[in-house]
Amino acid sequence: MTEITASLVKDLREQTGAGMMDCKRALQETGGDLEAARKLLREKGMAQAGKRAARATNEGVVLQNLTESVATMVAVACESEPVSVNEAFKTFAGDVLARVEADGPGAVDSLEDARVELVAKIGENIVIRDAERFEAAAGEVLAGYVHPPANKIGVLVKLEGGDAELGRLLAMHVSFANPRYLTRDEVPAELVAEERDVFMKQPDVLAKPEQVREKIVEGMLKKRFFAEQVLSDQAWIHDSAKTVAQAFAESGAKIVAIRRFALSE
Repeated sequence: MTEITASLVKDLREQTGAGMMDCKRALQETGGDLEAARKLLREKGMAQAGKRAARATNEGVVLQNLTESVATMVAVACESEPVSVNEAFKTFAGDVLARVEADGPGAVDSLEDARVELVAKIGENIVIRDAERFEAAAGEVLAGYVHPPANKIGVLVKLEGGDAELGRLLAMHVSFANPRYLTRDEVPAELVAEERDVFMKQPDVLAKPEQVREKIVEGMLKKRFFAEQVLSDQAWIHDSAKTVAQAFAESGAKIVAIRRFALSE
């Protein structure tokens, strides 16, 4: 029988990141075959990852990297706050960001083995929740914001015109206001009809003369639905006297794209 030396255990641990006892047991089960032990640990890690896959992952971190031409953001989630500050977890999250910046969101698939190994090492469910990469064309501006100190909410924006500071202010607004749509044109007609019907049936509306009910409901839609759900209708958090649409009309900039990640939602 092959002797399981301390150096052999150390080599396996350095290669896999697994615990010392796990490495020793894997080597014992495989007769000291380093490659077979690596495979065994990976198989066990995959099994553990599968068992933990249903666990909630509301902790973690949102990371960004911004240049003039490329903006990248990832959300890597875990189960508990202590793990979110674990060095191995932070290294993995940084690797995810770098890979997405280089190759786009589809690159996260190539990190599955590393994710499974980390789950086995840390003992918590860890998932790459979201990934985004924006590229700027001529005349476009990229910006972003991650809400401190927890860094669990992040926003990327792409503007046509304007500048990076305006983009940052918009990203801050979106992180707080969380709009579902950019403009009213994006809201499904059936959803608007449903909201209109709900407002029309409210007692305070039915108590009004029939000829004014439609006008009242339109006002309610504007203030209670569009102003909450539609970005262009929302009050600009940096100057609540203006809507976002008014603020951008004054700046001469146009919103091209927005992406918001929130780990706890």
